[in-house]
Amino acid sequence: MVDFRFCRRSSSSIDAVVVVLLFLSIPLLCLGIRSFPTNGEIISDDFFGFTEAPEYRNGVDCWPEIIHVAMTLDSEYLRGSIAAVHSVLRHATCPENIFFHFIAAEFDPASPRVLTRLVRNTFPSLNFKVYIFREDSVINLISSSIRLALENPLNYARNYLGDILDPNVNRVIYLDTDVVLVDDIQKLWNITLQNNRVIGAPEYCHANFTNYFTDNFWSDPVMSRAFGSKKPCYFNTGVMVMDMRKWRAGNYRRKIEKWMELQRKKRIYELGSLPPFLLVFAGNIEPIDHRWNQHGLGGDNVKGSCRSLHSGPVSLLHWSGKGKPWVRHDEKRPCPLDHLWKPYDLYKSNEDHHHRHQSQPLDFSFSSNFLGYSNYLI
Repeated sequence: MVDFRFCRRSSSSIDAVVVVLLFLSIPLLCLGIRSFPTNGEIISDDFFGFTEAPEYRNGVDCWPEIIHVAMTLDSEYLRGSIAAVHSVLRHATCPENIFFHFIAAEFDPASPRVLTRLVRNTFPSLNFKVYIFREDSVINLISSSIRLALENPLNYARNYLGDILDPNVNRVIYLDTDVVLVDDIQKLWNITLQNNRVIGAPEYCHANFTNYFTDNFWSDPVMSRAFGSKKPCYFNTGVMVMDMRKWRAGNYRRKIEKWMELQRKKRIYELGSLPPFLLVFAGNIEPIDHRWNQHGLGGDNVKGSCRSLHSGPVSLLHWSGKGKPWVRHDEKRPCPLDHLWKPYDLYKSNEDHHHRHQSQPLDFSFSSNFLGYSNYLI
């Protein structure tokens, strides 16, 4: 194991020769990498088959304010993560102010060291840090779900952001890896969490909230009163503004874990990492405009069929559900909305990448017919 911490002062005295050798052998990057295994992994050339992104620079009116964004990073969803980062930078007024916190799985086929190298090669000037998520911290709390992918321990990393991120990160935007932004992330960052709320997210109060929990839950006289006098609404955890000070102070990680422990005993929900969040926060989140999570574009959790957008303006597209745009493009069966994801895809293929990079930002100042969701909003 090795432990690298760049761009930090150390109180310990280190031999000058060691320092020189270290900085000659490692690029001077402002990032941090924790406990990287040196297991001699061999990664195919295809894994590094991403085109270098254009350089995105701050506009003239940018203030020195850091926007913290947290995302997971793994080999399976890597193409989505790269596209998401690209979209954030492309539409940001102050892209150099954005700092990405990537959470990588401890036992991913590609080590965090390899993932770091790939991100740096694709985004040479990106401000970022990679953290290792210890999967054993949650593996014994995970129960089976309606879709195997929902059981991935990395889906639960958001529960542990208060422990994973550096203590001086007091506010963060959490994004799933299957999103693209088509608006300035500064607008999302500027949202105020009122009334001592811990998180903000778009709410969907038209959804049948009872569908997210089993009869075991609703028939229990104690559990069914979990929401008290609150009026709980569904929200999607793939896009959240989070106050990490309040999160840590309220020990919300532990509150979520308690519901997961109960789930292992009584089977009170079916949908993986979402229901514990609903149990803790539903009815007490800062409602954010729906434009910031046009979700469900991946279809349902079984067929992953094509879907339309919600009505109204769009700032963020979210392919939650089984179908992912990069998979459907590779299989030559993209849904209509998957073409809106493609301009941010940096993976090399037989396409003309120069043409793609020179294309104009997409205009999403339109409305579309709302397509009703059956059973679950994903």
